[in-house]
Amino acid sequence: MSRIGKNPVPIPKGVKASVSDGVLVVEGPLGALQQPLHPAVKVAVDQAAGQIVVTRDDDNRVSRAIHGLTRALAANMVEGVTKGYEKKLEIVGVGYLAAIQKNVLQLRVGFANELQVPIPGNLTVTCPDQTHVSVKGIDKQAVGQFAAEVRALRKPEPYKGKGIRYENEHVRRKAGKAVTK
Repeated sequence: MSRIGKNPVPIPKGVKASVSDGVLVVEGPLGALQQPLHPAVKVAVDQAAGQIVVTRDDDNRVSRAIHGLTRALAANMVEGVTKGYEKKLEIVGVGYLAAIQKNVLQLRVGFANELQVPIPGNLTVTCPDQTHVSVKGIDKQAVGQFAAEVRALRKPEPYKGKGIRYENEHVRRKAGKAVTK
């Protein structure tokens, strides 16, 4: 039995969950999310007990793998519609900066041209100042994917540490050529 999959997902007050036609739908104060379900698992929503229970029919490899995954996705959906998710990015480098114009994140990160990144409609991206970017949303996967795509435009380099990094990310620094003597 999956250690993660066997735990029920608690449903807080103000959140409604339902399963219909192989799709789990979770609605809360911040919005609604839906997730298609794999046929190897069964999801039951018990509103009276306030929990989502994930079970599987057999013990073959795919069923075991999908069991814990489905439970984790359901837990992420419940947390997303109640609290939401946020990733913070930090821009390090002389002359490096970020700005938001309409629905486009503009980045100046040492290239000849300014980078233009369109912001997806289900996310809220803000720039509290020119060297910080905050990505917020209810879908954990969408928040993480957008933050990773922005970071990949200019990863932090190991010699001076310039680039786009997650807040509190430790960048491993290398010594330069002068250290050899």
